[in-house]
Amino acid sequence: MIVRPPAARYGDIEQIIRQGLADYARSLAPDRRLVLDHYHYQDVARKVVGVGSVGTEAFMVLLMGDRDDDPLFLQVKEADTSVLAPYVGAGEYEQQGERVVQGQRVMQAASDPFLGWATGTGAGAREFYVRQLRDMKGSAVIEGMPPARLARYGEMCGTTLARAHARSGDAAKIAGYLGDDDTFDSALERFAFAYADQNEADYAAFKRAADDQRIAVERGV
Repeated sequence: MIVRPPAARYGDIEQIIRQGLADYARSLAPDRRLVLDHYHYQDVARKVVGVGSVGTEAFMVLLMGDRDDDPLFLQVKEADTSVLAPYVGAGEYEQQGERVVQGQRVMQAASDPFLGWATGTGAGAREFYVRQLRDMKGSAVIEGMPPARLARYGEMCGTTLARAHARSGDAAKIAGYLGDDDTFDSALERFAFAYADQNEADYAAFKRAADDQRIAVERGV
């Protein structure tokens, strides 16, 4: 869902975005900042994003270049404190948007060149990270895959995830922890089945609450 940011809530949203863009530009490398300088603010909208971002703010910002056919769409997403922080302590980055950006740069072999961060205005200012609003992810229809292809697809996903962990952690220690047998594999399998069962139970509880009008829902969105 994409809507206009209500003025009653955000006030002068254009001025807020312009100030945020200036803050964001300072987080970019000089060569990226030079490219961004060729674009100017045009418009902004509020965007409802995935379930992992429920309760956080997300905006779409349209920047235009020197020509009418040269748009640059940015997504500005709120970044909260990591859910791991209560267990492992705070990280080295106080700004949560910077924490997200630096983590992506470490884990990804090729990151979005426009990854950056910014801080909102006023008391209790929220923290954001910025990236291109462009779907650059590949996807596959796994529902109809034959077993051999599904196994190969899982292997590719696992390899990609393993490479990210190896880039961001101690590869030798991770390999030693996993060991040579299938203990860790079996633990992941059990977790995956339990996670799927919990998802189905949660959704069933959600539907019952909606049907009983214990929660307000908007259908057909």
